[in-house]
Amino acid sequence: MRIPRIYQPLPLTSGQTIELDAQATVHLTRVLRLRVGDALVLFNGEENSDGEDGEFTARVSAVGRRSAIIEIGEFVACTQESPLELVLLQGVSRGERMDYTVQKAVELGVSRIVPVLSERTVVNLKGDRQEKRRTHWQGVVNSACEQSGRNRVPTVAAVTPFTAAITGATEGLKLVLHHRAGTDLAALPVPRGAVSLLVGPEGGLSVQEIAAAKASGFVPLQLGPRVLRTETAALAAISVLQWHWGDFTVRANPE
Repeated sequence: MRIPRIYQPLPLTSGQTIELDAQATVHLTRVLRLRVGDALVLFNGEENSDGEDGEFTARVSAVGRRSAIIEIGEFVACTQESPLELVLLQGVSRGERMDYTVQKAVELGVSRIVPVLSERTVVNLKGDRQEKRRTHWQGVVNSACEQSGRNRVPTVAAVTPFTAAITGATEGLKLVLHHRAGTDLAALPVPRGAVSLLVGPEGGLSVQEIAAAKASGFVPLQLGPRVLRTETAALAAISVLQWHWGDFTVRANPE
């Protein structure tokens, strides 16, 4: 049986006893049905005092109707992070489509996600709805890290208007997906530093937005001759970037 991993955004120390938050407690006791003595893994998305990524062994020491007490064991240094720092600037898409993109992007190794409001965004996010959706997407990120073995937790930035998103991406190589672009990945130099990837929502980016992105230093990138849905485009591009510059290429025989 696979040992479950639980994210808890608080200081963790070997020998410490903590009470899980309400959401984690429900997942642990009602979904996973763990009992006293069962093993699990805890992580908080932070390095330890020695600057190492990792996670903690743990076990359930007590379970109540609305509480779960966890005894923290030893720290295990490990990392699943890609050497490629990849920031996804994703045009906000509808409901489950956006959730799917966020979840799979985290599994594929992105470092940060910026939800972008563009000309063809059809989701109505006004007032406090923006922060509620951002919080929801951050929860999707957290769960994806638990599932995929990641110890560093990517952040979801505030929902950002298009112009602010492209002008805020100031470091490293900047790419914008565009199915009529004349550039493919083979023509690009190996990046020094982070890579920012801009993907439009349903309907893609407008001609004016592509032009504005190019004026801000984004290089149009084509992924084959076919028009891809927004979630397909983002995940295909991330996978190709990880293959070329990240950790999808097998560089040594682990045995």
